[in-house]
Amino acid sequence: MTAYTERQQGSRLRDFFQTHAHVLSIAVFLIACCALFTALNDVFLSTGNLLNLLRQAAPTLIVAVAMTFVITTGGIDLSVGSIIALVNAAAALLLRAGWDWPLVCVLMLALGAAIGLFQGFFIAYQKIPAFIVTLAGLSAIRGVALVLTGGFSILIPPSLFLSIGRGTLFGIPNPAILGLAVAVIGYVVLNTTLYGRRVCAVGANAEAARRVGMPAQRVVASVYVWSGVASALAALVVAARLGSGSSNAAVGTELDVIAAVVLGGTSLAGGRGTIVGTVLGALTISVISNGLILAHIDAFFTQIVTGAIILTAIWLNTRIFDHVGTVRRRS
Repeated sequence: MTAYTERQQGSRLRDFFQTHAHVLSIAVFLIACCALFTALNDVFLSTGNLLNLLRQAAPTLIVAVAMTFVITTGGIDLSVGSIIALVNAAAALLLRAGWDWPLVCVLMLALGAAIGLFQGFFIAYQKIPAFIVTLAGLSAIRGVALVLTGGFSILIPPSLFLSIGRGTLFGIPNPAILGLAVAVIGYVVLNTTLYGRRVCAVGANAEAARRVGMPAQRVVASVYVWSGVASALAALVVAARLGSGSSNAAVGTELDVIAAVVLGGTSLAGGRGTIVGTVLGALTISVISNGLILAHIDAFFTQIVTGAIILTAIWLNTRIFDHVGTVRRRS
């Protein structure tokens, strides 16, 4: 009986490691990065730097949680950086014009949802590839932001709005709290609700999901709505932290967001997503960026080093997934 129990416990432990191989591997990689940058500069683990790192990681994390849903359906959203720029600029213009900041926040979230719905309609109902639709959005939406601002930064007058990006609660930056809240909501929705199961089913096989009665098109359209809302929320956080709005904000953010999601273990082919992995991926992206700056790596080489590290991590993650799949088939 004892031997049987030990074998059963060993089997459960093995299944746990196989199921969570992606998350465990990125967690180990994150810890290794932290150890490396601490060895290069002990300022990395200082309280001030860690709080600053969390504050900077929050916008990427907020958008990455929504992007996890998008990629889990087998889609992609390249327009998130441009949506951040547009909402960032529009919010600054309205606040400078004297509008109440709570109303501005609601309107900007609605604007993000409307942009997401517009793109989701063409992707889900007109069958245009998500890459094409959101690539067009990447260009057109930032163009609108440039027209609104004329290419200039818009200063935001002092108000409680700025506390969204600069304030703290019990010593923890408000952006970090918002990012954690979004991650928790995303985890609960993806793992415990009918909607989350439908997102995974549509990503695994959209046609099969449709044939069993799932509203596949509605699910696909909805994930782009959430992506737009998350981008708008991230834009408000960025505007509040910087105290200004700019049409040049968040250039390249879509690449960091997608890298964080894929680095965390969400499959680009769809059907499998992990919010915990996305959180670790977003933190890893921010740690690498922050650590390279503290290590006094030349700014011209920072993007090269960052790209190489991310590619290596994703390659190792993929090899681990392939190995786990092989083990499962053999067993």
